[in-house]
Amino acid sequence: MTLRNLITDIPGLVAGHAHDTFIRSGVTVLTADAPFTCGVHVMGGAPGTRETDLLAPDKLVEQVDALVLSGGSALGLDAASGVANALRAQERGFAVEDQRVPIVPAAILFDLLNGGEKDWAQNPYAALGAQALASADDTPALGTVGAGFGATTATLKGGLGQASAMLPGGIIVAAMVAVNALGSATVGDGPHFWAAPWEVDGEFGNIGPAPTYPTGRPAMKGDARNTTIGIVATNAKLTQAQCTRLATAAHDGFARALLPSHTPFDGDLIFAASHGEVTCDDLAWLGHAAATCMARAIARGIYYARSDASGPVPSYQEAFGV
Repeated sequence: MTLRNLITDIPGLVAGHAHDTFIRSGVTVLTADAPFTCGVHVMGGAPGTRETDLLAPDKLVEQVDALVLSGGSALGLDAASGVANALRAQERGFAVEDQRVPIVPAAILFDLLNGGEKDWAQNPYAALGAQALASADDTPALGTVGAGFGATTATLKGGLGQASAMLPGGIIVAAMVAVNALGSATVGDGPHFWAAPWEVDGEFGNIGPAPTYPTGRPAMKGDARNTTIGIVATNAKLTQAQCTRLATAAHDGFARALLPSHTPFDGDLIFAASHGEVTCDDLAWLGHAAATCMARAIARGIYYARSDASGPVPSYQEAFGV
């Protein structure tokens, strides 16, 4: 099959975005044609999550109905309620006698200081979550969309990125990430991405690695408006424990593409989803591929972010015109 460099290259997965230009924030939802196995790993020091405890390998429920990435800091966790309510109306969810309880883990990023109007009368995130679910299809956009709509980094506008790769035996691995990092995705003051060594087919400008790499303290935001949150997915048939290990390995992609990453002021988190029946005999390679896809997705999220003249930082295209 021909890959499109999207997380929906995993058969059966769909994703949708919703955002509000007034509040300058948004929500992204990943779901599927059936519940899927999921794990999670958190490496940031300031996470904001919902229902991540149940993803531990020793817990009862092994599959989820959807995953939510949202802006809004802790207020954005309400997006998962909107998704859960909509799924319940579709009679989807974990069956308990005649009741259905949708399992919708979520993670948030902090975008409350990006210049948008945050003095709302009613929390908007439940509605945005439902809208993102309703818009889900197999061609989700990237850039300034969904959970990445209000995202920023230390030097450039953040965004929503995706990438995918094919491994031997028909195994596909893919990543989707909302980049809102304390640090930077680019080297110094130039246009070169930290993730450049892993670029495929000029997917984020084909500029190549930086000629030199600076030493000393890297560029960082001056406050705690951070967190990069993402999902890696595969059509390999994995257990919940294996998904947890895949999410752990995928964090290497954060470290390859963002400097610094996993700081005390980020809530850096990765979900891992398994939706398929392909046998995988090399989990080490799968983890490396997931990390590489994550690094590429981060760079693509920055590369495709749109300019916003009233925002706190320029977009990549605005800064470098490439």
